[in-house]
Amino acid sequence: MADTIMASVGELAAASRVAHHEVIAQVLKEAQPYIEALRGRTIVIKLGGSTLENQRDALEDIVWLRGLGARPVLVHGGGPDINGWLERLGIAHRFARGLRVTDAATLEVVRMVLIGKVNSELVGLIGQLGGQAVGISGVDGQLLRATPIAPELGYVGSVTSVNPGPIEVLSAAGYIPVIAPLALGPDDAVLNVNADDAAADLARGLGAAKLLYLSNIPGILDQNGDLLSVLTDGDVRALIADGVISGGMIPKAEACLRALETTARVHIVDGREPHVLIRELFTHAGAGTMIERAS
Repeated sequence: MADTIMASVGELAAASRVAHHEVIAQVLKEAQPYIEALRGRTIVIKLGGSTLENQRDALEDIVWLRGLGARPVLVHGGGPDINGWLERLGIAHRFARGLRVTDAATLEVVRMVLIGKVNSELVGLIGQLGGQAVGISGVDGQLLRATPIAPELGYVGSVTSVNPGPIEVLSAAGYIPVIAPLALGPDDAVLNVNADDAAADLARGLGAAKLLYLSNIPGILDQNGDLLSVLTDGDVRALIADGVISGGMIPKAEACLRALETTARVHIVDGREPHVLIRELFTHAGAGTMIERAS
């Protein structure tokens, strides 16, 4: 009896191993065309400040992308950390037009948090995960040039030009660039740039194959709250006009549309989901919303 049971257990284990190997083979078969399409191509990934606490899986995906031959470029936010430090220092903070009003005191905190805290932590974690990263801001190498948006916003800029040189050098050397969204303005004054906008402008300036936004939402939703998996740029404009895309999603959607002028596809995914980048990029089903230019 015991021999029979052991034989049955052995057969089940063998069958399980075969099934596991078949699953792996199927996954690799599905992913292979996507991997080949992205080899050597630049992928800009924006990691939102609200998803930084869930960053390990996303960064592991980015390290894997680099290992598979893609050239990921990471742009990060840092809003919650900035808010926390402003409150600790007793500096009032407010928003207008969906952007942080940035006076001189606020700008100092923004620079301190984005460069000294968030950027360096991301670079360190990528290193722990087996990758090689270099942290810079849009000021370094005059990567981003910008112009002030409006006097009432203070030191807040809109990107006017991208110098791809620093990113191309780092990527060619095997590094993952990690970019804090600051830029040089008139007279080389430092300007705070919305991270969604910085990512879109970098994607355009770098000729990126894809732009991915990791956010705290699953993607673009319809009027019933259901996920819209695939949209065209025209669909997005219609959803904005109909009020389905509203509030804080409008600036992100507009950044997507701007990137689509040169980037083939833009994706919005939920950065809180485990390994969402790999699922969005390398599976047929995807994981969020993919936006492409209408043919």
